[in-house]
Amino acid sequence: MCRAMTIADGRHPYDTLPDDAFWRLAVAAKSPFELNAIWRPKAPLRRDAMVATAGSCFAQHISRALKRRGFGWLDTEPAPFGMPPDVAESFGYGVFSFRTGNIYSAALLRQWLDWAAGDAAPSDELWRDDDGRWFDPFRPAIQPGGFSDADDVRAARATTLRAIRRGVSSADVFLFTLGLTECWQDAGTGEVFPLCPGVAAGRYDAQRHILRNFGFERIRDDLQAAIAVLKRLNPSIRLILTVSPVPLIATVTGEHALVANTYTKSTLRAVAGELAAGDPAVDYFPSYEMVATAPMRGMFYNPNMRTITPAGVAFVMEAFFAEQGAAPAEPTPSAPPPPASPTANDLACEEELLDAPQ
Repeated sequence: MCRAMTIADGRHPYDTLPDDAFWRLAVAAKSPFELNAIWRPKAPLRRDAMVATAGSCFAQHISRALKRRGFGWLDTEPAPFGMPPDVAESFGYGVFSFRTGNIYSAALLRQWLDWAAGDAAPSDELWRDDDGRWFDPFRPAIQPGGFSDADDVRAARATTLRAIRRGVSSADVFLFTLGLTECWQDAGTGEVFPLCPGVAAGRYDAQRHILRNFGFERIRDDLQAAIAVLKRLNPSIRLILTVSPVPLIATVTGEHALVANTYTKSTLRAVAGELAAGDPAVDYFPSYEMVATAPMRGMFYNPNMRTITPAGVAFVMEAFFAEQGAAPAEPTPSAPPPPASPTANDLACEEELLDAPQ
């Protein structure tokens, strides 16, 4: 028989909680810069660990920070020898661990992994423009100006699939940044695209190309399936999930962009939290909370209220490495750095094409 607890029964669970369990003490009474131990990783990131990164634009900040601090970042599809770094980046080399371009959705991650693992045959679809140039629908911005022929597209995709399999098999940690719930899908094949056809390449067909705004269950199922592939290829792999604090750039749902973005980020955050809570091999790093929530006062956003300032990136990265035990600090330059160019903090982000001048 249940009995209601009374004061006479003794102390309740809230009496023994630490300060950081109370909003007043842990958040309201502190400057954002005094917040500490926001992230409690299940296991520290070893200095010799090899980390593979993929996902939305914000994942690039983590890969850059790993390299600067001397951690192992996996690049299983490096640029051709002698290619200048800026050119290599424009062709998708050195941006993520594999040359996939941005993977904004869990569905697209699952699709790439299924192809790489041999669980599904890679798509036959290719796009050709009016100038006879060929594009990969699943990473349409990866080759500026397109490929010269269809066989080059197929060969490049096969190279990337091998790089994914090789990278996953050798990684200690796979870090994936979730970005969007909205996704464009081929109504006939079920294949998903990173961008709406017609934006970077291809032609939009309203009867064929369908907007999907995936909900909690579909995103959870896609991520669970992706994690299962990762573990099958590498039983000892650990995962770190993050949610990008960068808002969506546009929505086709009919909702106001602010409302659509709130749905997107809250859904992704809920999925990541559930998976991390239920799987000891999955961790959640709260990059979203450290930039986009009320205590941060919007101070880490540029005037466009979308892209993140260098100070915001540094704040998030400090929190990431602060909980890694003996993680090395950022190297101190021996001389002042040169003035930053306007694009010094730019990321490779195909979604920006949605807001490009017409």
